[in-house]
Amino acid sequence: MAKKIANIAVLVSGGGTNLQAILDAIDNGIITSGKVTLVVANKSGVYSLERAKNHNIESLVLLKKQLGGQEAFEDALIAALKEHDIDLIVLAGFLAILSERFTSLYRNRIINVHPSLIPSFCGNGYYGLKVHEAALNYGVKVTGATVHFVNEVTDGGKIILQKAVEIQDGDTPEILQRRVMEQAEWIILPKAVEIVSKQLMEDK
Repeated sequence: MAKKIANIAVLVSGGGTNLQAILDAIDNGIITSGKVTLVVANKSGVYSLERAKNHNIESLVLLKKQLGGQEAFEDALIAALKEHDIDLIVLAGFLAILSERFTSLYRNRIINVHPSLIPSFCGNGYYGLKVHEAALNYGVKVTGATVHFVNEVTDGGKIILQKAVEIQDGDTPEILQRRVMEQAEWIILPKAVEIVSKQLMEDK
């Protein structure tokens, strides 16, 4: 019997380096229980869409302003996810907050990568470089990344994987962001995608 494979939608807002890490992990056999069948961006012209095109993956741009607000945006997103029979949603640098109405529809089926060791430097207002600025300002010696399930609390869902990264003298937020991506995010996100995809297919 053929192995069941999860259909994955990756939600993006920018360049898509975490999307690329997932695509590379599929190509390299690290992810065998899922495949990316849809990429959804909430901004036009982002490089993530090129990455999807290069892998012959269907992509979609949904603009909240154009659609008329959060509810209409989420309705359009839900319709697209249903149309593509999506099992798992991965937030990969997706900078929009999803409502409880949305997250409750996909309980334990949405995962996010956050660039700190939760519960440090997480929650509302902590995203992108702001996370790394906060870590450096606080003076912590170790930071990292966390992959967690998404629920109605920002960065509040159950933790799946974490990986620590040392802070070095002379780090700027930009240098630290790059190191956290390379040494943590790009490693644990694909691993978490495989873990959750496998579990979802076993439960299906």
